[in-house]
Amino acid sequence: MTRLAVTGATGFIGGAVHRAARALGWEVHGYGSRDWDIAAGPLADPPEVDAVVHAAAAVTDWGDDHHTRRVCVDGTRHVARTFPHARLVHISSASVYDPFAPTVHAPETAAPVTRYLTAYGAAKADAERALADRPDTVVLRPHAVYGPGDPTLLPRVLGAIRGRTLVIVGDGQARHSLTSVDNLVAAALSACTGTPGIYNIADAHPVVLQDALHDLLRERGLDVRIRHLPLRAAWHAAGLAERAWRALGAARPPRLTRYAISHLGYERTLDITAARTALGYSPTATSFAGAADW
Repeated sequence: MTRLAVTGATGFIGGAVHRAARALGWEVHGYGSRDWDIAAGPLADPPEVDAVVHAAAAVTDWGDDHHTRRVCVDGTRHVARTFPHARLVHISSASVYDPFAPTVHAPETAAPVTRYLTAYGAAKADAERALADRPDTVVLRPHAVYGPGDPTLLPRVLGAIRGRTLVIVGDGQARHSLTSVDNLVAAALSACTGTPGIYNIADAHPVVLQDALHDLLRERGLDVRIRHLPLRAAWHAAGLAERAWRALGAARPPRLTRYAISHLGYERTLDITAARTALGYSPTATSFAGAADW
């Protein structure tokens, strides 16, 4: 029987990994923030496990940069120190790729980079660097994870609707590699025994952003018209808004941020050849079936 520890087990991705592993009959030790504050230090008296899926993170593009780094960077170091002899599967992010340029069928070697828009992207990159010399480690880089319980992607899309209109940046034709939470879970469990390394994780094929949004809205039963903002003008306006919001000490970001634009207005596609080859990763296609109940 595989013995597994999961950090972030009360969250979206960690919770899905926890449930799937238990369904397979694995012995699973799940840790949420109330069980273990990973930013504070290693876990006292940890269990003996074969593998760890580290899904805990401070996922935000606004707010306390110091807290983000403590959780994402220091927390990752503490998880690695807690389980020094176990396979470590670190859930990273495609945010480690260059946010200022399109990501086109990006290989894993294209990141990390030296410039980021947010503390989150920089912290995820530094967390990867902190694990660079650790043996028996797998790093997974998903992009735009969606599915039941999604706390980020779907709420942002729905929150951007005004009346019966959704305004997006660009012409909507940018291609994107999205990642269903089921595909990510399958990759994480395979990584518990697969070949160590860094792997992009995404659905079987990229999708055109506007087509994906139409599918999602239709599945939600929403009759919404999509309109467009010019990319350059939106980027400039978002930069001005961010500076103003920060000067005011705003707790919440402006409606439009450069981080959001960088992840929706530009192509963000990932090469998943390495995961297919080394992990036996066989993802399903992007689908929003059942999104009415998410």
